[in-house]
Amino acid sequence: MNLTTLLIYSMGTLGGLGLAVGVMLIVAFKMFKVESNPLVEEVVEVLPGANCGACGYAGCADFAERVVNESAPIDGCPVGGFETAKQIGGILGQDVSESEKEYPYVRCNGGVNCVDRFDYVGVEDCKAVMMLSDGEKLCNFGCMGRGTCVRACPFGAIVIAENRLPEINPNLCRSCGLCIDVCPNEILIFAKATEQVHVQCRSHDKGKAVKEACTIGCIGCKICEKACPEEAIKVTNFLAEIDQEKCTACGVCVEKCPQHTIELR
Repeated sequence: MNLTTLLIYSMGTLGGLGLAVGVMLIVAFKMFKVESNPLVEEVVEVLPGANCGACGYAGCADFAERVVNESAPIDGCPVGGFETAKQIGGILGQDVSESEKEYPYVRCNGGVNCVDRFDYVGVEDCKAVMMLSDGEKLCNFGCMGRGTCVRACPFGAIVIAENRLPEINPNLCRSCGLCIDVCPNEILIFAKATEQVHVQCRSHDKGKAVKEACTIGCIGCKICEKACPEEAIKVTNFLAEIDQEKCTACGVCVEKCPQHTIELR
């Protein structure tokens, strides 16, 4: 067999093999093809398309499939909010009621008011700072102010202000909660607009230690607890906590707090 004949034979064999494999793939595709639910595509169309994962799923397509299969709530997309939930409800033939909007709240007012235990030079990341003796702040519970939440926000809704604390723009915030998830000290929590009174501190240290670390930290003195006419405040482990269901935003606790730790917004 000469070289030309061998090449022709080889090419023919490879071509036949390729054709056979192609036919097998087509047959397999048709046999094992999973028919997609058209409702899933309709839901995907009305979603914001951020694929941020704030819903708790891999992305918008995954969330849409789970909503259609009734394993995820219709209002489970915090980025789209009520308008998106209403559109999804229309697609699936379900009524959706609007819930009160929530935004991240910064429950620390340390920042420049809190003593630094050392001058940190390194990666601008709160988690990185926390690896060094629980952070540069003398208060182990406070905000590091190194912008981990800022970089986690896909909507540019957070900046570190001059007071070295996160500042959230409600006009840009989509309440996705990604900033809450990445904060190593759990400084950020969701709060409703109607929840007007907040304790701007997370420290569970005793009063003396708090005063040494921060000028406005909660010292657990219980003055607010005793003054509240609605019994909406309890001091637990040296930290005041507000029961938002009982609180009427009368402002008595704000006036009585000797550390000015409680905010009425």
